Amino acid sequence: PPRILTLEEPVLHMEHCIAFAVHGNPAPTLHWLHNGQVLRETEIIHMEFYQQGEVSEGCLLFNKPTHYNNGNYTIVATNQLGSANQTIKGHFLEKPFPAMSGLFSFRMQDTPEFPCVDSKAFSFQVSIAVGLAAFACVLLVVLFIMINKYGRRSKFGMKG
Repeated sequence: PPRILTLEEPVLHMEHCIAFAVHGNPAPTLHWLHNGQVLRETEIIHMEFYQQGEVSEGCLLFNKPTHYNNGNYTIVATNQLGSANQTIKGHFLEKPFPAMSGLFSFRMQDTPEFPCVDSKAFSFQVSIAVGLAAFACVLLVVLFIMINKYGRRSKFGMKG
């Protein structure tokens, strides 16, 4: 039956890699679970391995993972004689704004189906908007003070 020799925490090389080595004869089929659900391989998450005799070695590769990819990763090796599995925790990024998550009535669902949302670009846009709003408020206050100070009555009794 298959036996999982090693399963290592994610390490960043060119991509993030969860390295593994599995022994089995006949060669086992391998698949992954993410938090107990079958992991669908995509361009962003895929497995690469090579078979050398009875040992399969490889990596589960992540191309720029986010906090959506945090969780438990389980490798499942199966052949005709049995199966084996082992789980490891993968932590890639902290969730952005964890203390503020309850302040907003709208929230995007925490799933990887929203890959178009770039959190850095979004936070930069929010920073620009807040900065412009603060500048406009300061400008209005300064104008109000100047109008009150210099616009009351003309000096020397002259009428304009």
